[in-house]
Amino acid sequence: MPTTTTILPWPLVGRGAQAHPVPSLQYLLRARGHAIAVDGIFGPQTDAAVRSFQQSRGLAVDGIVGPNTWTALIIQVQRGSQGDAVRAVQEEFRFRAGDPGHALQVDGIFGPKTDAAVRGFQQALQITVDGIVGPVTWRALVSGMLAG
Repeated sequence: MPTTTTILPWPLVGRGAQAHPVPSLQYLLRARGHAIAVDGIFGPQTDAAVRSFQQSRGLAVDGIVGPNTWTALIIQVQRGSQGDAVRAVQEEFRFRAGDPGHALQVDGIFGPKTDAAVRGFQQALQITVDGIVGPVTWRALVSGMLAG
């Protein structure tokens, strides 16, 4: 199905980066088995985890999270999914909320509120509205689309 919205490219994120999309990156690294803190700072721990992940996937080991690393790192999630990959999705919507009181709870449970947020985001971007956070939706989220 053709999209009418151009999805922004994957962001390049490396050592020294702070704030969005670093927390989502850190949650995804955790989902891939790397025991790191989610603090929004791309410091030595995150750098080491990225390099380890890149090496394990046969990617260029440069510590830079670009298109190839993001593509290998993302995990498709949907209603009923649980864990750190879901927390990454919820973190993306918390980032967009502006008002923390109206943000999704980052609880790692892909329930009705997360499903509604994903579907609303997909509808706003005019991409397939299926409630599944796959490659296109992930790329739109981490690239910062619809963030105020």
